[in-house]
Amino acid sequence: MSDYVISEVRPTDRRTMAEIDRLLQNEGITRDANLDYTCAVYDEDYQVIATGSCFGSTLRCFAVRSDHQGEGLLNTVLSHLISVQYERGNSRLFLYTKTESAGFFGDLGFYEITRVDGTLVFMENRRDGFKNYLADLSASRKPGKSAALVMNANPFTLGHQYLVEKAASACDHLHLFIVSEDASLIPFAIRKKLVLEGVAHLPNVICHDSGPYIISSATFPSYFLKDEAAVIEGHARLDLEIFKKIAAALSVTERFVGEEPASQVTGIYNEIMARELPKAGIGCTIVPRKRRSGANHTDSACCPERTRSDRPGGNSSSLFSGEKNEEIISASTVRACLKKKDFAGLAGLVPPASIAYFQSQEFAPVLEKICRADNVIHY
Repeated sequence: MSDYVISEVRPTDRRTMAEIDRLLQNEGITRDANLDYTCAVYDEDYQVIATGSCFGSTLRCFAVRSDHQGEGLLNTVLSHLISVQYERGNSRLFLYTKTESAGFFGDLGFYEITRVDGTLVFMENRRDGFKNYLADLSASRKPGKSAALVMNANPFTLGHQYLVEKAASACDHLHLFIVSEDASLIPFAIRKKLVLEGVAHLPNVICHDSGPYIISSATFPSYFLKDEAAVIEGHARLDLEIFKKIAAALSVTERFVGEEPASQVTGIYNEIMARELPKAGIGCTIVPRKRRSGANHTDSACCPERTRSDRPGGNSSSLFSGEKNEEIISASTVRACLKKKDFAGLAGLVPPASIAYFQSQEFAPVLEKICRADNVIHY
């Protein structure tokens, strides 16, 4: 190793990035689209012989050239990335790896959170991190029927509010997890503020920060899965393995999800949840999206109609009856209105208090960021 050097590789260094891509491809890996730091180890001829990257608090995209494997280079790369993360103030680190590599990272101080057999393992550098997270959640466990709902709310809309109201009306206690990772145009602190305001009228809703364990699409690795279908299924299965443990800590017997008719990815994800959760004794209820008109004379938020098994905790996939007219309410539509500063267009899409907030000085820096964004629809 004395003849090797390790350093950061800038995205603008096309020659080195091309070498890294070839090295990753030789290991069956495609460079992840979500990276904010990449490093490389160079030999005496300044050829890339090992690499690794970061995104947020996750470590990813490791590879060592075949003729240099066994020299401890992966350990060198990992140590370098950990140092970079500590300099950033990130001491709580996570990584995803192929199942066959989990033992190696375990020897380097990472602990398994959960796995999808034959595909990937999710790990962290704290022995009791996930255990303590579940213990903290269990303090919120309540008697009676408990359900759960996860949302990013980028931003919170009347559609989100409708979904929460539907779910809350069907259980004694609803545990609402707000995705806390800041990978959205609207920061977590603002998303959380709007969610809390939007559900304040529902006394049986208990809000939680998702923490690092409920995984967003930005955090989930796609770089060593062979195609988009494998990525979707891998993400869903990993999410479900983690959610089963969260559900056990909170005595949750049902998960509510919003229908996403315009998204094939979310549709497949929901189908997997609806199929797999009942096998673990957890019902999965898919709620059709609210329509902008807000008119629905056949459906009651207080007494929703749905089909469910009489078997406790063993609900099959079920649907609330939905609204039939006008366009669905979507966070993408809200972001498009914000990009154009079309505040009048937000009427019927978000709660009135949110419209006022979007025009405030406090929100102004975020609004300008949205206005500068190239694409606010699929963000």
